[in-house]
Amino acid sequence: MRRLPKSLLLASLSKPLLRRRAPLPLLHPPPPHSRPRILPFSTQTLSPAAPPDAAPTAKPAGLAFLEAAEVQESAGDHQQALDLALKSLVPLQESHGGWSLPVARALRLAGAAASRTGRISDVLESLSAAAEIVDYLRGARRGDKDVAAVGAAVYEQLARAKTTEGRRWDAVADLRRALELKAVFLEAGSGELGDTYRDVAEAYAGVLDFDKALPLCLKALEIAEGRPGENSTEVAKVRRILAVVYTGLGRNEEALEQTELVRMVYEKLGLDVELSQVEIDGANVRVLLGRSEEAMNYLKRVLERSGKDSEERALAYVTMAKILSFQDRCEDSRRCLEIACRIIDAKDSMNPERVAEAYAEISMLYESMTEFETSLTMMNKTLALVEGASEMQHVAGSISARMGWLLLLTRRVGEAVPYLESAVDKLKNCFGPKHFGLGFAYKHLGQAYLEMDQHQSAVKFLLLAKDIINATFGPAHEDSIDTNQCLANAYGVMGSYKLAMDFQEQVIDAYKSCGTDSLEELREAERLLEQLKKKAQGSRAAVFPANSLPVLPENND
Repeated sequence: MRRLPKSLLLASLSKPLLRRRAPLPLLHPPPPHSRPRILPFSTQTLSPAAPPDAAPTAKPAGLAFLEAAEVQESAGDHQQALDLALKSLVPLQESHGGWSLPVARALRLAGAAASRTGRISDVLESLSAAAEIVDYLRGARRGDKDVAAVGAAVYEQLARAKTTEGRRWDAVADLRRALELKAVFLEAGSGELGDTYRDVAEAYAGVLDFDKALPLCLKALEIAEGRPGENSTEVAKVRRILAVVYTGLGRNEEALEQTELVRMVYEKLGLDVELSQVEIDGANVRVLLGRSEEAMNYLKRVLERSGKDSEERALAYVTMAKILSFQDRCEDSRRCLEIACRIIDAKDSMNPERVAEAYAEISMLYESMTEFETSLTMMNKTLALVEGASEMQHVAGSISARMGWLLLLTRRVGEAVPYLESAVDKLKNCFGPKHFGLGFAYKHLGQAYLEMDQHQSAVKFLLLAKDIINATFGPAHEDSIDTNQCLANAYGVMGSYKLAMDFQEQVIDAYKSCGTDSLEELREAERLLEQLKKKAQGSRAAVFPANSLPVLPENND
């Protein structure tokens, strides 16, 4: 069984919103073009927008409350802003209609203020209602810059709220929607629009969707280069994201080119900390390109420049340990990891996300040296650091998946299951329902259930894994084949021999497509098919299934 790919590490409402006032009276139904749905504060209670030629019936109270709420928000009094925004809703509906821009503004403000006052469960219902109104208004008033401006603010706030809940995958779509709306009212080459392109590109890279990130990042770079100049730090920020995207796409030479351009900017400006960070990034790309000695020289420059107990020094030692491990210099690698851990453990001010990434990297290196207990210890430290941080649930999910796999590998199946179940929930929210990392987590969870004789549960998760892994890597990939073998095993144990033989034949077909390198595996798969046929005929002498757990690797030392 393969290790989880390293790139994964890059990776009900409690109260009604309007509890401070009586429930809204049920007014006219929403306009026919809206999408009816039930919300705790439901837009189905909103009255239709008044027609343009209707007689003015405006009451000043609604707009007065809303404008006062906006003043309080700007002043930082978020509780007062929330109270005033909620008070504005009934009079705004009476004066402007429920499906109107002022109501959307009030709901947006209420959601933002609720977020800042810690009432997270109230945020999404308010912002979702605001988004529904904005979408209706965009259909009726396409090209209206005021609607687009309010809508962009709504969707950005909605993205932040979802990210806070660990729903990074859902949040990306909202950020993309905000970008589309900003393009309506911002100048094509404006700095704000360029920053938005950069932020959305970074969000796509954060959920490992590098194909969608690339054109957005290139557009952000085009805008940034057209404004302050080639050597600006703003351009450098975009180039660093672009380097990450190119690395994710396997275009490592282009990633290194971007990293070098950034390095020259930081060196010219005398930004030593940023220079060290980008040189470490460049060293990691050089390792991928097989240029380990060159990478080591850059890391030595970082060590010469950085302070004795600096964050950059620790991260440089982690990358050095990786290079030494690849060169089978395990003792030297361990010494580098020990130094890195001492620096990290002694620092109180180090960036938590960087600490988590460093611990995760260290745990993988110990795992590669078959020091599984040390690896698990480092993973536990990582989880303790990120578990309560909603913005780092992608790291928590990836580490939980890896811990579950390693516990499965070392035959601690019962301990593995809770980690794998947690990983499934977090990875789905962070990377979407079809990401390959989720496929591996499903597969390992299915294997664990199979080992625990919970065959129905095993089949459920193995089928989910099969769909994702096949779609990502193809049917001849070793994990696709292994998943089919596990399904054959599960159905065979359950006595569903026809289904078991179907999956066993898929294993055979996959090995046949791999050519002469897989002849031994092909013979074993064909032997297992014959044993299945004998089982189906009632033979007690048949031996099936094959072992579904991985074999421990030999110690590298």
